[in-house]
Amino acid sequence: MPSVSCPICLQLVLEENINKHLDSGCSIHVAPQGEPSSQPKNTASKKLAPIFSKIRDKHTSALADGPLVPPSITQGTPTTSKKRKFEVPSLSSKRFKGTPSNFKSAMPLAERLRPQCLDQFFGQKHLIGPDSILTSMLDSGIIGSLILWGPPGCGKTTLARLLAQHMDCNFRELSATSSGTNDVRAVLEEAKATLSLTRRKTILFLDEVHRFSKAQQDVFLPCVEQGQIQMIGATTENPSFRLTGALLSRCRVLVLERLTNDDIRGIITSAVERVLASVPREQPESERAASPLVGTEPMASQNMLSRSQPQSESSQAPISCDGPFLPYVQLTDRVISSIVSLSTGDARTALSLLELVLASKPDRDEDTLLASLRQSVSASYDRVGDSHYDMISALHKSIRGSHGSAAMYWLARMLTVGEDPLYIARRLVVCASEDIGLADAHALPLAMAALQACQVIGMPECRINLAHCVGYLSEAPKCTRAYEAYNRAEVAAKSDLTMPVPMAVRNAPTALMKELGYAEGYNYNPSFQHPVHNDYLPIAFRGDKFLKEVGDLSNKDWNERELLRWEQEENGGQLWEGRSSAQHCR
Repeated sequence: MPSVSCPICLQLVLEENINKHLDSGCSIHVAPQGEPSSQPKNTASKKLAPIFSKIRDKHTSALADGPLVPPSITQGTPTTSKKRKFEVPSLSSKRFKGTPSNFKSAMPLAERLRPQCLDQFFGQKHLIGPDSILTSMLDSGIIGSLILWGPPGCGKTTLARLLAQHMDCNFRELSATSSGTNDVRAVLEEAKATLSLTRRKTILFLDEVHRFSKAQQDVFLPCVEQGQIQMIGATTENPSFRLTGALLSRCRVLVLERLTNDDIRGIITSAVERVLASVPREQPESERAASPLVGTEPMASQNMLSRSQPQSESSQAPISCDGPFLPYVQLTDRVISSIVSLSTGDARTALSLLELVLASKPDRDEDTLLASLRQSVSASYDRVGDSHYDMISALHKSIRGSHGSAAMYWLARMLTVGEDPLYIARRLVVCASEDIGLADAHALPLAMAALQACQVIGMPECRINLAHCVGYLSEAPKCTRAYEAYNRAEVAAKSDLTMPVPMAVRNAPTALMKELGYAEGYNYNPSFQHPVHNDYLPIAFRGDKFLKEVGDLSNKDWNERELLRWEQEENGGQLWEGRSSAQHCR
């Protein structure tokens, strides 16, 4: 009986026992020594798959040993066509062997200098600290499926790769921007086969997972629920809004915070040390400064990156151009501080700016270099992301608190980064009725006029109309009586939607309705010289007051601590003029 080579353990196994051998985890049914490794001539018609055969044909060998190139190219023979004939020159294999290094040299600095272990990871102490829940999960050997939610450049992709490395699992990486469900299913099938044959788990990292539709997200549910695969999704959007509830219930959501200035400084320090270590020592310092980034490898300075001190100490170490960064005289403390400020907690942005600095000439003027760095950074603002809603919320609350300066700042902040002025104007219309309300009858018409001005005029001139409206609403007296009255009435209405309308206030357009008692007993108020009574509410709510009287402070809180804080911070230390009257009403 012929024997074949097992694709897992590479031992010789009888052909008829190969399936049993794989099912046993490569522990039984090993063929004795001396068995033939190929089939007899009389069984040549039963050809095995190339993966189980030790002797491969020319086509299979070419696919396994070399790049996927047509035979005419690899053999140097001319390709014949019915219309025309031409020859393709042969390509040397050395050209393909140099491709990986070319790819690495073309990578940006942020990609080449990714941390290779958790000790090199900066930030996110609440997740990878000694007492964090993620560290406990790693120690137990079980992390499950995770959703990493955080701003760009905070370390989501790097953390996922390091988790897979720490868990010693197969790692597959896909991006929802360029992959579909077919790519996901292929990885899922591979993961199930690997788990069945080798009992080794697979971690699938899915970047930008929020870009998958709800139907596409359902593909993960069976495999994640049964533990056939561990999924780590990364998203910059709020998972509560962009991911399905079924997927969220099967995953743990870990929130990554924006990196602090100390974290960014530590990343810059480590990056420059690695760049310095990657340059040959015998090269003169002038040449090292002139071309510092050529051929930088991620592991070039592994010894220098193994820090014995905690991250908090190393990240807060002062940076000076007189120390390890001497060859790069253009990397001054002022330039480093500017990089930290411009990056706004984004490590990728910080390393990109650092790459620009290191690639510049050593004798370049510092002010010119700083101006170039500022021009290379664009404002980070997503008109459909969380910052979109956070800023409009800050504007609305600043108007509600009568803080005109803060309201103007958030208005300018949104318009500067490209927010739609109509979106702001619509919110101002809402604010005019919700927060000013009955205290100033001119607030709503002014807000509507500002909305119309934005529609007719547009940017940039309509910013003046918006500023006019924001300033007026901020200084206007505030009253939420109408807004709160509706909320109370809505609660009452939802309690019983079947309560009948009182007969006296019903409409009676026909004689039949009048005979049935519709509008009977209704007192037409303009017909009287004095006030009259009518039953306007259903019986269950008669006597309830949804719209409070002017000056009614019932159900309002009195917080002496917050009042003192306002008097100190915003009233110049003077007592609030309404303190005595308010205390009297209490």
